[in-house]
Amino acid sequence: MPNTKVEPTINITVRHEKLTDSLRDYVHEKINSIHLEYPKIIKAKVMLEVQKHRHIAEIVLFCSNHIVIDASSETKDMYASIDETISKLERRMRKYKTRLLKKIHHKAPSIRHLDEKVYPQDTLEKIPEEIESDPEPMIIHRENHTMKTLKKEDAILELELSDRPFLIYTNERRGVLQIIYRRADGDYGIIEP
Repeated sequence: MPNTKVEPTINITVRHEKLTDSLRDYVHEKINSIHLEYPKIIKAKVMLEVQKHRHIAEIVLFCSNHIVIDASSETKDMYASIDETISKLERRMRKYKTRLLKKIHHKAPSIRHLDEKVYPQDTLEKIPEEIESDPEPMIIHRENHTMKTLKKEDAILELELSDRPFLIYTNERRGVLQIIYRRADGDYGIIEP
């Protein structure tokens, strides 16, 4: 299956100047040239403004997992302002990814985990001699999740960004179903059903 990059939606607003085709193409080319795999850019808002000799470029990237990264620059040339803003965005995206990876590789202290079970109220009121067999726990909450195709590293990042104890996904490289979970020692484990 070929890895095709989906281009983000780009909205451009220009103040006190006309949006030319070359400027629009330049903005699209620059945003689409950001080669970071994570966080994935879904949408971009670009505000370009000219105030006498000041050319201001502000770009806001809306990425996966509700990540918003923005930057702005001011120079004497609009193309230079765009270039500088894109450089700032790339640095911030790399910094964010590095921070997440450090957090993932940091060993958390071991915490004792006790399984939680919930029983119907009438079970708790019975005297132990009256109970014939162990009661079955009730299902408290059922969730539905969409199955994603991810690389193992992306699955770890997604699990780290969520509060869920595990993530079920299809491994992009091998095409098999996998379950990644947090172990009691702070590491991650993978189960292949």
